[in-house]
Amino acid sequence: MLSDLLADCGQLPDVWGEGALFAFSGLDGSTNTDSGWVGTFGREPYGLLFHTPTRRYLDFALPGQGRPRICTGDVLGVSSAAGDLLLAYSAWHTLVGVAPVSASTALRIESGAAAVDQQGVWLSADDEHGDAVALARTGTRLALSWGSTPEEARQRAEQGLREDAFQVAAQRLAPYRGLPRLASARWQRLLNKAVSVLRVNTLAAEGTVGQAWTTPDRVPHRDRWLWDTVFHSFALNAFWPRTSWESIKSVLDAQWPDGMIPHQMSVSGWTSAITQPPVLAWGVWENYCALGDREALAWALPRLERYLEWDLTKRDRNGNGLLEWRIDGDVRCRSGESGMDNSPRFDAAALLDAVEFSAFAAHDMLCLARAAEALGDADRAALWRARGRAMSERVHSDLWDPQANFYVDRDMQGVLSAVRAVSGFMPLLLDDTPAERVRALVAALHDPAQFGTAFPVGSVAADDPEFSTDMWRGGTFLNMNFCIAAGLEQHSLPGDARRLVELSLAQMERYYVRYGVLFEFYDAKHEVPPVACDRKGPRQEPYDIRRKTDSIRDYGWTAASVVCWLLRYAERAPDLTANGTAR
Repeated sequence: MLSDLLADCGQLPDVWGEGALFAFSGLDGSTNTDSGWVGTFGREPYGLLFHTPTRRYLDFALPGQGRPRICTGDVLGVSSAAGDLLLAYSAWHTLVGVAPVSASTALRIESGAAAVDQQGVWLSADDEHGDAVALARTGTRLALSWGSTPEEARQRAEQGLREDAFQVAAQRLAPYRGLPRLASARWQRLLNKAVSVLRVNTLAAEGTVGQAWTTPDRVPHRDRWLWDTVFHSFALNAFWPRTSWESIKSVLDAQWPDGMIPHQMSVSGWTSAITQPPVLAWGVWENYCALGDREALAWALPRLERYLEWDLTKRDRNGNGLLEWRIDGDVRCRSGESGMDNSPRFDAAALLDAVEFSAFAAHDMLCLARAAEALGDADRAALWRARGRAMSERVHSDLWDPQANFYVDRDMQGVLSAVRAVSGFMPLLLDDTPAERVRALVAALHDPAQFGTAFPVGSVAADDPEFSTDMWRGGTFLNMNFCIAAGLEQHSLPGDARRLVELSLAQMERYYVRYGVLFEFYDAKHEVPPVACDRKGPRQEPYDIRRKTDSIRDYGWTAASVVCWLLRYAERAPDLTANGTAR
């Protein structure tokens, strides 16, 4: 019974959400990214879309009104008057389950072509891409499997019929029984949802990747991404610090001979030719604090040094001690390297001394100094501390706009940018930011005309002429809020940090209850729902997760921020009202 599975798990995620990820976690066994065997919840209950090269759809219909009880990344449970529907991954390639005899199940190509009944097993073969999917059902038992051939898919599905779906589901749900118990059931459900997203976006060693790794989202991103991995690692440290280390190591392993670390890496060994914000030393240091592995720290240190040296050599074109992002010609993504792809900061397509690039690098140098110190290398620590301080001083001297009372970019002619972006808060991570400037940043954070919007912190100020709901042109990204809250804590402003966190959690919980997913970004003004926000241009209908036209769902760094915040603030945070706002 589903009620038995729910016992001792806390309040499990129980909201059906279109686009919610449904796949086997690498925390439980092997994975296979190339297969595309990743499911997402369909628009209407109940159905699952599988993102194989030619997509398949599993339809299932319950008599009467079903009630979702479990909606994690690898277990689906729905109760109905006719009985329970349960689906759970027994392996990366196989779903096992039970369904009432009166419930119908059907497998088809997304475009509509039904699977072929071959001696009681429904097969959907794709000769062009070399895969097959099999649906087997006997009485109340069912199994759905992927295979490289129809025979393999059939064999796996028939084996799945012999497995106990409730026992498999109990194994998948076991991690939730070990999570901290929060005072509020609503916070508990949000924590469990965030952990579910972290789990489904963690994969096992495969291809050229020799250990666990993480992705922002199994569909559409699929690959490793540099700064996303670090944000994931902060949350993984709380429960799976060894996996956290392996995920960071998987990124460091992709380092080029000249020291560059790409922003995107696939399991095939392909990498992009641009980098991303230098936060890896921060990630390594936080993991060392959680794991205490000196050998891992010693292995990482020279690789981190070479990476920062590459940034300092290749991304300081004017030699002034500040860093500039690479700028490209794509008007919808001028600076993918920055991670803030389409920010109005880059509309002029000109090189800029970038405030957050320089602040992140200075902060990472100070993390390197801590690492060297922990390893007993005082000279190395002194060197990186001095270099970090030098860059930090340049940020404060050259990138502060006294008229705007804010940190901004500066072009190669020395002209300060008129765009006040969330990047201007990143100097809060530096411990030498002058107190009066910290106060000015806090004032901007509270000002509704700037960043004190209903769902702070927008990626540009609310009064910027380019402000919109389109990603980095106004949208709220939770990884940025995470950095800001960390900076506020560092400057002994826990009240302001807590206020930002509580506002963020309340709004995310509200949208989770409505849509059943954690989004990549949100409208800072809380006027446009995430499903209607633009993403590098107007959204398109119908929603198609592969085309990346909406705010992506079940996003890794959003989940990681939720986990970190709930573990830190939940006991002090207010309960939530029915509509998800803080009391």
